[in-house]
Amino acid sequence: MTKLRWCLLTTVALLAALFTVPQTAALADDQPVKDPIPERPITSDLGLVLQEYAQFPQSEPTPAPVDPRLMRWARINFIGEVPDGSGRMYVPDLNGNMYIVRNGRPHVYLDVKAQFDPYFFSGRGLGQGFGIVAFDPDFRTNGKFYTVHTELASSTTKVPDLTPQAGTIYHGVIDEWTADDPKADTFHGTHREILRLGFGGQIHGIQEIGFNPNAKRGDKDYGKLYIAAGDGGQGQAAGNTDPQNLGVPQGKLLRIDPHGNNSANGKYGIPADNPFVGRPGALGEIYALGFRDPHRFSWDTGGSHRLFLGHIGEHAIEGVWDIRAGDNAGWPNREGPFTFVKNDRCDLYPLPADDAKYGYDYPVAAYDHDPPAGWNCTSDIGKAISGGYVYRGHKLPELYGKYIFGDLVDGSVYYTEESQMRRGGPRAPIHQLQTFDTNGNRLTMQQFAGDKRVDLRFGRDSHGELYMLSKANGKIWKVVGTRHFAGGPVGHTHVDGTAGAKNWAPVTPSKWEFKGNQVILAEAGTERPGPRRPFEYAVLTKGPKFGTERIDADVRIDTPTDVTNRDVIIVFGYQSDTQFYYAHLSQDNSIYPHNGIFLVNNADRLRIEDQWDALRSRGAPPSITDMKWHHVTVIRHVDTGEIAVYLDHSKDPRMTAVDKTLASGRVGFGSFDNTGRVRNLKVTGTAVGD
Repeated sequence: MTKLRWCLLTTVALLAALFTVPQTAALADDQPVKDPIPERPITSDLGLVLQEYAQFPQSEPTPAPVDPRLMRWARINFIGEVPDGSGRMYVPDLNGNMYIVRNGRPHVYLDVKAQFDPYFFSGRGLGQGFGIVAFDPDFRTNGKFYTVHTELASSTTKVPDLTPQAGTIYHGVIDEWTADDPKADTFHGTHREILRLGFGGQIHGIQEIGFNPNAKRGDKDYGKLYIAAGDGGQGQAAGNTDPQNLGVPQGKLLRIDPHGNNSANGKYGIPADNPFVGRPGALGEIYALGFRDPHRFSWDTGGSHRLFLGHIGEHAIEGVWDIRAGDNAGWPNREGPFTFVKNDRCDLYPLPADDAKYGYDYPVAAYDHDPPAGWNCTSDIGKAISGGYVYRGHKLPELYGKYIFGDLVDGSVYYTEESQMRRGGPRAPIHQLQTFDTNGNRLTMQQFAGDKRVDLRFGRDSHGELYMLSKANGKIWKVVGTRHFAGGPVGHTHVDGTAGAKNWAPVTPSKWEFKGNQVILAEAGTERPGPRRPFEYAVLTKGPKFGTERIDADVRIDTPTDVTNRDVIIVFGYQSDTQFYYAHLSQDNSIYPHNGIFLVNNADRLRIEDQWDALRSRGAPPSITDMKWHHVTVIRHVDTGEIAVYLDHSKDPRMTAVDKTLASGRVGFGSFDNTGRVRNLKVTGTAVGD
């Protein structure tokens, strides 16, 4: 090695150290956090009604991929509205085409792949290809829009404009296009390259570009292009400090003026109000830093117009950040609000006592991966956040002020209240939304997409209405309504005053007591021949059988809390000793027969509720963990099969299920092998006779 080369390398290393936030290692006596975010998303009775908006043609990656996750019907990646008042929507396909959609009918506006062949590359990496489009806010008059595509570094003689990563294997390229006629539905015009970034891996490249829709002409933010650049999949590597290094663009949210020319390459401008402008050795383009995979960002068009960013984690944390100029999300020293240690591929650690001095910013909402016991921690658990939008439309008032987002892999759809997403405060609770088709059928996004891997994304039009899309089948749906699970009237027949032995038919009368307004299972039941089912229960004989119904009752488990698998049950749809439903309310949620909704239908009880997670071997959160009274509500609609169980007057159901097996029946109370009691039981519903 020459002396000159050694000096240059030493200088580069010193500069990297100077402009890199130091990583904090976990102390030797720190214990890993085994369940970083113990609270699970809350099941909501609120649902989105989805109407198919568009079906896209099948497309193929270039070259043919070896990763089956790239074999999608169409790799549609985004949907937005052209900002010219035409109502046209635009959709990029990673495999190369940009579509314009009118009245739900897509057609090719621009073949990006053809423009850049033979350099265009979409056959490796989940985000490779033609990733995203952003229209200039003045597109109506200037015809300008911007695209991102990827090229293999080995296929081109061009070099990145800003410092590339070591071992760069692909380039993320931003181009500006100028349409001769902005009103045309097929592109004719010119384009120019404005920025090229080099990445050392095939993932976590340029994920999104976009303009602030709240900025008005004359505002400092008007016409400024934001660029979410990932860490190239390198941030977790030993010795890599790129996301914290202010001298490189990787792992950053950048902000540029595409109409300016004061950048190093002279093809764009660096806004003077960017937070690191003028700092020696720092890129003036940087707006925020410390990102692994800043997947999607959006501005709230109401409230205080905040910028929210959905960030995909490494070990466990999927989070939403409220981003402001100069923020540092902490990667790779932090993953969400936890310490990340590079030589530990499995665990996260608590924050150090002196964490405040590092100036990291933490998510305002987050969920974790919740792997099952014994999971190979180096394997993909199949969780990744897909950032969304705060709903500010006018057609769906129940969604107003809710940040709607989801998990792009399994298709779960979530919301948080924008008003509860507060920097520096407790993280906002996350609620899981239901999804329905326009016929009222509840379907999961996996069912809508026809695949277990949904590849879910979100979009928004100029009126603030929401769209959801899936690469799996190349479909886009518009959110056209809201619906409450197991909602609506149940009927007008009432049965109350149910205390007293004359109103009940127990399996074993000697085990029961009737005192005042209480019905008491005083002695634990024992298993009986026949299908596996609750050992002891009593059926309410007062009143008719019910179809659609609402059951309200106060229940208590009398077995001491040191018995972890203690339970009581609410029976409904009872037709015989081997045909009925029951809601199991338990202190435990880790055993298959506990804490769920079950069907006994002349065979072993079958768990039918949605909350049971077979991979992680647990159901809904534990229902009753003490010896106090708890109010229980069970609602069943026989026409839809929807069943919801609520605890202690919560607006969110503890358990939900859909099953139409039993159309009517009676109500009851009991347990498997514990003692307990019920009081104030009443039924409201539709009588179907005896």
